[in-house]
Amino acid sequence: MNNLSRSNITAERHPLEPFLPEGARVLMLGSFPPKRERWSMEFFYPNFINDMWRIMGLIFFKDKNCFVDGSARRFDRSRIIEFCTNRAIALYDTAVAVRRLKDNASDKFLEVVEATDIGTLLRRIPDCRAIVVTGEKAAETVLSSLGKQALAYPKIGGYVEFDFESRKMQLWRMPSSSRAYPLALEKKAEYYARMFAATGVL
Repeated sequence: MNNLSRSNITAERHPLEPFLPEGARVLMLGSFPPKRERWSMEFFYPNFINDMWRIMGLIFFKDKNCFVDGSARRFDRSRIIEFCTNRAIALYDTAVAVRRLKDNASDKFLEVVEATDIGTLLRRIPDCRAIVVTGEKAAETVLSSLGKQALAYPKIGGYVEFDFESRKMQLWRMPSSSRAYPLALEKKAEYYARMFAATGVL
């Protein structure tokens, strides 16, 4: 797609405010939400066929359907917010404005128009010592936003260390929770469980 045709695509602004509970120790960053018609709730990872909240259910409650509203094909937003608050997990995305070059939420077809100011988020959660991203594009955007482009991308399941305003930080890279990512739910949960244990959340 050339620049002229891209300029004809309207940029979307992020529809949610950052979720930054007091005392947050981990900041989880995806790329950008799917189109609203795919949402099952007004919160992060809203697509019912995205497995993030099933991964969390497996890790913390041994039940992949822990956050599923049994009466409908949707997630239980209030329970998820209570969980993230209690576990000190902050959530946002690495872009505040994007263009969808195709009619989906695939990272491959998202053009970042405006990246999230990661430094501003970190200043609002001074106890945070780890950023967790769910893909290479998200990792690339975070490192660019922080002026750390020279750092190597962490391998999946691993992290790199960096300093942010005298704060020792880790940038973790996790497998995508999208079902398009070819890894079993239980295997994804193992990666996330190791990260949460290492960061003191689990």
